[in-house]
Amino acid sequence: MENLDILEARLELRFNNLSLLKETLTHDSYINENPSPVAASNERLEFLGDAILGAIIAEKLYRDFPEFAEGKLTRFRSLLVRGATLARLAKSMCLGDFLYLGKGEESTGGRQKPANLASVLEALVAAIYLDQGMDASKNFVLKLFENEIEGIIKSKIAIDYKSRLMHFTQAQYQETPGYRIVAASGPDHARHFTAEALLGQKVLGEGSGSSKKEAETAAARAALEALASLHGDTSLLD
Repeated sequence: MENLDILEARLELRFNNLSLLKETLTHDSYINENPSPVAASNERLEFLGDAILGAIIAEKLYRDFPEFAEGKLTRFRSLLVRGATLARLAKSMCLGDFLYLGKGEESTGGRQKPANLASVLEALVAAIYLDQGMDASKNFVLKLFENEIEGIIKSKIAIDYKSRLMHFTQAQYQETPGYRIVAASGPDHARHFTAEALLGQKVLGEGSGSSKKEAETAAARAALEALASLHGDTSLLD
């Protein structure tokens, strides 16, 4: 296991209470094999960190995306705080190298198990909060998740509108929508596309953007707006 000074340097933090950092890194398998009346696993910190992390991400999404309804905010928060995302971020920080593991857990690759990595990251968020307060915890989380938030928002908005349109038309009309590019203009470095969302030969909506994907996304949203008005179902745009 790596030296904790190295981890603190990597985190750009100095813990006032180093026992909190040690508890963060302690897997229950280690406690089972090394019982101690004063040592504890990171499970309680994980519980607290899950709540703190969810609140920080929820506030970030709420403030930065006022156009998102509750349903969409919930979906994006779930994507950001799910185990796979946390494990990937923990792995990027090499947190697994610092874990206290029992021999059995060590021998089965416990340092790279997604569940262990996700848990230690949640515990770390709680430890920073308890040691240095909410501002420090928030700064750590927002810096760590900056690229994740940007990437997920950009990639999932397109999928969200297009998949929602597909699910609705399949349920309502037993048909799958299609898309076609009806116009393209501008030089290579500043292209502009216009797309139509179709159901059979009927145009449901039209949209434009700087790429074919953006134009199709805009067309899907326009189609959802038209269908929401037609069916009196504003939840299509949540």
